[in-house]
Amino acid sequence: MAYLEGVYWDLDGTIANTELEAHLPAFNKSFKDLDINWYWDDKTYIELLKINGGKNRISYYSDLKKSNLTNDQILKIHQRKQFHYLNLIEDGAVKLKTGVFRLILELMEKNVRQFIVTSSSRIQVNVLMNILFKDIKPFEFFIASEDVDLHKPDPLPYLKAINKSGINKNNSIVFEDSIPGVVSSLSAKLPTIAVKSNIPVEFGSEIDLKIILNTLGDENHLTSILKGSFPIHRYVNYTFLKNFLSYK
Repeated sequence: MAYLEGVYWDLDGTIANTELEAHLPAFNKSFKDLDINWYWDDKTYIELLKINGGKNRISYYSDLKKSNLTNDQILKIHQRKQFHYLNLIEDGAVKLKTGVFRLILELMEKNVRQFIVTSSSRIQVNVLMNILFKDIKPFEFFIASEDVDLHKPDPLPYLKAINKSGINKNNSIVFEDSIPGVVSSLSAKLPTIAVKSNIPVEFGSEIDLKIILNTLGDENHLTSILKGSFPIHRYVNYTFLKNFLSYK
């Protein structure tokens, strides 16, 4: 029987909602700083999130608007964007999602090893960790954008994490919120739970996702299972995750 030994967490949209709270305003601040006549509203940015990676989004939008930005200009925008993003994080623009801290503490108490697998840069991960988890160190390691040549939806980030942790895939669970993230973890053959973020996502039938949750939940915010038929008592806890591995 499978037992729970490791949990791999995505970061943006899974541990914390960051896209509309910090990434988007950071992009718009960078455009203003560099006198680029662009402004991304929420709807535009949500569409652009289908393009994975900040520099790729800038390049795509440049082509869309026929702005003909050079690679150096795109890099300069992205560097300025990261400056504003880090400032927004340090100013408290981002908070942990419901139930995340509670579940992370419970997993620590149960000696379940925990890791982060993200497309964010290492500096962004470190700043977020220092702000959101300043009193504890729950994660054994991070796989960040600099650590792999191919990013989500490619399975490489999770394959590298599996290899580094040494944990059997059948004793692992991934938390993800996006289509690229879910495709990445499922392609790596890892049991995956999708937890909705504040970015609308429709997981099509072509994605073999067994379970989608509205939230990890707590005493005041109960978990609803949006897809799947797994028994749950109030919210996601260690027992629920063990049962999920048995049901998969």
